[in-house]
Amino acid sequence: MRLQRIASSVLTAVGYDAATQTLVLAFTSGAVYSYAGFPAEVHEGLLAAPSAGRFFSTEIRDRYPTRRLEDLTAGPA
Repeated sequence: MRLQRIASSVLTAVGYDAATQTLVLAFTSGAVYSYAGFPAEVHEGLLAAPSAGRFFSTEIRDRYPTRRLEDLTAGPA
């Protein structure tokens, strides 16, 4: 899945796979999370929101099954 950079103080990039309904969010902290069972219209709402961070807090956080992926800032061990 390809991530798209966004202008946000909370998120750095967003990716979405409509076939699997999977959203991937990269946060400014470097953490990356995937969200399962994610509707396309909510993904579109996130991209269109005036504040992606606020949209995440009110419409995404704690609403979908979540899995933490590797941090973008993690280097080789």
